[in-house]
Amino acid sequence: MCKTCKFHSVRFTPQKPSLFGETLESLKDQIEAAGHKGFRAKQVMEWLYKKRVDSWDAMTNLPKDFRAWLEENFILYPTTPVIDKRSDDVTQKLLLELEDKSLIETVLIRAPQKGVGQEDSRKTVCVSIQVGCAFGCKFCASGLAGFRRNLMAAEVVSQLMHICRREDAHTDRAREEIASFDNIVFMGMGEPLSNYDTLVRTIRILNAEWGLNFGARRITVSTSGLAPQILKLAEEGIAVRLAISLHGATNEVRQQIMPINKKYPLEDLIPAAKAFQRKHGRMLTLEFILIEDVNDSLDQARELAKIARDLHAHVNCIPYNTVEGLQWKRPSLRRQDAFVDVLRKAKVSATIRREKGHDINAACGQLRLKTEKELADV
Repeated sequence: MCKTCKFHSVRFTPQKPSLFGETLESLKDQIEAAGHKGFRAKQVMEWLYKKRVDSWDAMTNLPKDFRAWLEENFILYPTTPVIDKRSDDVTQKLLLELEDKSLIETVLIRAPQKGVGQEDSRKTVCVSIQVGCAFGCKFCASGLAGFRRNLMAAEVVSQLMHICRREDAHTDRAREEIASFDNIVFMGMGEPLSNYDTLVRTIRILNAEWGLNFGARRITVSTSGLAPQILKLAEEGIAVRLAISLHGATNEVRQQIMPINKKYPLEDLIPAAKAFQRKHGRMLTLEFILIEDVNDSLDQARELAKIARDLHAHVNCIPYNTVEGLQWKRPSLRRQDAFVDVLRKAKVSATIRREKGHDINAACGQLRLKTEKELADV
């Protein structure tokens, strides 16, 4: 990235496309155009998603000449693990390197359940969809180094496949689900609706029977509030869940920490969210990071309760996760509890998500930012 330009975007063209970015139809078309049998496309997808191979030679039921054609025209994984960190709680973070040496993050969060071991707990994977972020939310580490580029669908899908392969090593695969986790959230680095085409293509690949066969209703798209794209996503025919990073219950407060609010204020955002909710009939989630003396007042809680009731939304309160270089602080436990108490007394469904993964820099963009600084100092 240009050192003098914080938001310098880089166009990237890979030397070869990755198979993880192909659909069954697009791969079949290319296979047939090269003179091979079209049914090979389905065999390839089975090797990728069900058997999780990481080499061409492992695709043992494919003819050698066809495997040679695949290797000549495609790569498998467009992402390479650099760091694999597991926290003292239940969080695991992968730092992945892309072909252009950019770094992205993928986080696995385990939610322990009574009567089962940690490896059998409910698992959520948080994926990145951009290298950095251009939206400049004041509390977030993802945008501190600016925006570099959008990810391609293969770079997003492969994040999930790395998690699958790691979980396969100690998870019983003898079950109906292909994936080794329970939920996917587009809540890592980047704004999903700003990389809209990649988002939709990725979801279709994950949702497809020939792909991960992962139910769209277990996929959550989190957005900082791009109202037109929320309306567009509502019409795609994919029943994903929607989470809105609200973080301020009035325009005045929200604009202090979220520049996007100037373009799409609450007067635009709330109707778009309401339209999405009507289309899909699912409860929305409002994400609300609690920051001391910024948005943690009881007045904000009361305004948030009004919005949540209007949208029939669940509120997820998240005490601020400290980021080096930013001045924000988390409220005291007493202040956090008082905020949530206002919501619950107003009959709003609300939870408070205590910090996880602090010891491995699990907040969005933290590990990437720390690693890039260390590399720059070498």
